[in-house]
Amino acid sequence: MVGSEVLPSPKQHGVTKPLSLAGPSNADLLRTKKLNKFLVDAGLYESKEETDKREEVLVRIKQIVVDWVKQLTRIRGYTDQMVEDANAVIYTFGSYRLGVHGPGADIDTLCVGPSYVNRDADFFFVLHDILSGMEEVTELQPIPDAHVPVMKFKFDGISIDLLYASVSLLVVPDNLDISDVSVLYDVDEPTVRSLNGCRVADQILKHVPNVEHFRTTLRCLKYWAKQRGVYSNVTGFLGGVNWALLVARICQFYPNAIPSMLVSRFFRVYTQWRWPNPVMLCAKEEEELGFAVWDPRRNPKDRTHHMPIITPAYPCMNSSYNVSTSTLRVMTEQFQFGNRICEAIELNKAQWPALFEPYMFFESYRNYLQVDIVAANTDDLRSWKGWVESRLRQLTLMIERDTSGKLQCHPYPHEYSDPSKQCSHSAFFMGLQRKQGEVIQEGQQFDIRGTVDEFRHSVSMYAFWVPGMEIYVSHVRRRQIPSYVFPNGDRRAPLSSQHPSEEVSRKRKYHGTRVEQNERRKRKPVSPQNRDSVSPVIVNHSHGIQESNLENTCGNSHVFEAVEPKIEVDMVLNSRTQAADLEQKSVTRCDVNGLKKKIKCACW
Repeated sequence: MVGSEVLPSPKQHGVTKPLSLAGPSNADLLRTKKLNKFLVDAGLYESKEETDKREEVLVRIKQIVVDWVKQLTRIRGYTDQMVEDANAVIYTFGSYRLGVHGPGADIDTLCVGPSYVNRDADFFFVLHDILSGMEEVTELQPIPDAHVPVMKFKFDGISIDLLYASVSLLVVPDNLDISDVSVLYDVDEPTVRSLNGCRVADQILKHVPNVEHFRTTLRCLKYWAKQRGVYSNVTGFLGGVNWALLVARICQFYPNAIPSMLVSRFFRVYTQWRWPNPVMLCAKEEEELGFAVWDPRRNPKDRTHHMPIITPAYPCMNSSYNVSTSTLRVMTEQFQFGNRICEAIELNKAQWPALFEPYMFFESYRNYLQVDIVAANTDDLRSWKGWVESRLRQLTLMIERDTSGKLQCHPYPHEYSDPSKQCSHSAFFMGLQRKQGEVIQEGQQFDIRGTVDEFRHSVSMYAFWVPGMEIYVSHVRRRQIPSYVFPNGDRRAPLSSQHPSEEVSRKRKYHGTRVEQNERRKRKPVSPQNRDSVSPVIVNHSHGIQESNLENTCGNSHVFEAVEPKIEVDMVLNSRTQAADLEQKSVTRCDVNGLKKKIKCACW
């Protein structure tokens, strides 16, 4: 095809007309070919052997749940014919169902069973006991109180997230169509949420004009989001379904575009998107089943959402309700970064690797919160860490609330571990900065000790807490960042991603000397020296134990006596921080919004 020929679109996808019907030019075709090669070289596609193994594991899990349902049917005195007909069906959703999973990714699965097999006792106890007794099953972790109750485990090395839904049928047929709204009759809210993972995935594939182009673009942007530190629903960024919905909407806007075009348009559109206008793939369905649907006109709580991305299956929900003011700010900056690089790529002044350069989080702020999580053993740490991580978003919201939004948080979704600790250990970090435009008063500090106390109290409500589970929150400056977050413990080396599939060259190589110089100038605003300095007054917490005891707690088995920290207004209360560190420096922060293009963007 020569030129950007406008192609007819036989069917309108989405709630509005496309922004463009243009097809690819020869240059677009070449860029897509290079993008596909980059994704393959980055290791984003699994081998045929791993694909076959996943299918074998799903067949095995299917047989396990069928046997489980038959066992319960027999125990409850049903007829022999009922026992013979008893059945459960396994569905997949998430990245596996969408066809964009990579090596080592988990498989999101849903088990649909009959009405007399319930979630609380039968799934989380009986099936749990069956799985715990199997040699192939490891790292079994039930999470019954999650927003979507789930059982996590590894089966023969493959990570599985298993949900359960009991539908209003005595016998569940193998060909049950869960996309039909009738499957939602007479079920509770957790069951609706469990079913909707599969229903949403099916609707996404139904509402995009070209499934293969959608998959390649989504695979690309998920990788980008992980590299740039904005892939995590639990910490207030976006998870897999959110990115899938955003990409699907771009596919609807540009139905004849190919992946290289769609990636570029993705950043162009969402850099200019007028949040909180929602992203929607289709009109909302109104059913008389009584379930709440996202509607800011009727529901005041829905008006508080910062970045609404609406699911296409009834009952439609905001899939990105975890996004906060701070995380939306971070994502907007990253969209602007992506837009600048894509513009350079289209001008042949940059290549695809430039887009996927990992975000230099530990060089981007002067001040950080470090959250250390420790437990007596790896099993305890797994459950304790999962609970704490699910609450970290609340700490971000609390800090925003208690500082009236003047202190901004950037939670980093990567987990680190100190190999020198004798106990099981995990650490998370948050970048801190003063809100841009705020007047800096000499000696001004943010006292967030009470905020951290409140967070610690909420975390301590963990129902399965056991001795040895502790949490420490401390304020650290950039030069005090522990060495274990750096590759090989060398803080002079560039930071690498935690995930092997995310490894890319960190050398800032752009094709063309002028582009290399321009890109360096563009990056300068987000360098550490251009972040506003902030000194939060904060103490370390674990039932009153100061941070210096973290070393002792991990190294020894005895319990340390709680120490009441001395409160001094002009000091950051941290054993690693000296009073001299509190000097406030007024720094003029450069504009990091990047190049803004005036494009007409439809926001609905």
